[in-house]
Amino acid sequence: MPSTRDIRRRIKSVKNTAQITKAMQMVASSKMRKAQLAALAGRPYASLMNDVLAAVTEGAGDFNHPLMEKRAVKKRAVILISTDKGLCGALNANLLREAAKFDKDTTVYICAGKKGGQFIHRTKRNLAAEFTYKDAPLFSEARAISKFAQDLFLKGEVDSVAVVYTNFINTLSQRPEVRQLLPIGKISALEAGVGGENVETGELKKSELEYLFEPGAEIVLGNLLPHYLNFQVYQFLLEAKASEHSARMVAMKNATDNAKQLIKDLTLEYNKLRQANITKELLEITTAQMAMG
Repeated sequence: MPSTRDIRRRIKSVKNTAQITKAMQMVASSKMRKAQLAALAGRPYASLMNDVLAAVTEGAGDFNHPLMEKRAVKKRAVILISTDKGLCGALNANLLREAAKFDKDTTVYICAGKKGGQFIHRTKRNLAAEFTYKDAPLFSEARAISKFAQDLFLKGEVDSVAVVYTNFINTLSQRPEVRQLLPIGKISALEAGVGGENVETGELKKSELEYLFEPGAEIVLGNLLPHYLNFQVYQFLLEAKASEHSARMVAMKNATDNAKQLIKDLTLEYNKLRQANITKELLEITTAQMAMG
């Protein structure tokens, strides 16, 4: 049975831990708000770009671009967007579980974030490149990742490029998702409306708006596709960072609440033990007094 001194030490240790998790919760909360606003602000632009690109693709007729070339998938590249640090609940575990579903022998990985790189090394998978990105991702960082993936595809080293990232739903919910980046799917008979991507095929939805392009749809499409891919990767980074800070804030809040509950339980146990010791000492004094007569 632990002594009162042992319990006091445990209470002090848990209090110190609670102070750390509370501080981390406040830091994550501050970063979370900025990251969420950045991710949400990028969605309308991405949606409008999908609309424009769908219209260009339709206006270009039978135009084919190297980035749209569909080949039999013998080798695939996966851009794995993870976090640099842990302490964010099950975020990385769920993400890496999705990344592990790809065939080990025919897949090369492009990692953004240290946790993804560590997973690839630990599981002895093929790592093509590893990139870092800041708490506030820069477009130049996304462009470097996208450019590397495009080069692999254009050189014929891979036949398909997918992105595994965590999509931000809300503060309490983040979902790991797999999106096809390359090849870019041609326009399909999907229902018109808000621009977007078909998650399974990567095909673009048709827009109801009509556009007039100068000097021509083919030239515009040729220049727009690389920028479209760059921005898609940038939006994925924003979504991943918003998910990371949200998950970390929730995880640290839960840790702080658990620490407070543990302190209450230990304090109750300490008071019971102290009361039992006092009662025991009183009994010993009374017994001794009665013995002395």
